Amino acid sequence: MNTPSAPDKPERLADTVKAGPGGAMTDEVGIVTGDLTVATTLQPGGRAALTVQYADAEDWYHLTGSPAPLPPAGLAALHCDVLKRIRAGGGAQAPS
Repeated sequence: MNTPSAPDKPERLADTVKAGPGGAMTDEVGIVTGDLTVATTLQPGGRAALTVQYADAEDWYHLTGSPAPLPPAGLAALHCDVLKRIRAGGGAQAPS
């Protein structure tokens, strides 16, 4: 039986961020830079998919290392960590 998610526990978080020098590394196209939309989406098994797209674009790319393990602090903590990594640049990848 499927149990609906609690409203205070989102299954997907998305924000726009400016990638730092060296951008973020994706599986599909390599490094992406500039203004990016970053989405962190809950998956089964305690993991989260991490995807990025150029702001206002249609195509999404998987951040290298995605899916990432969900930390004990939850989806929002993982999302904040990924945003911080991408802001720092350097070919940012998903935490392992």
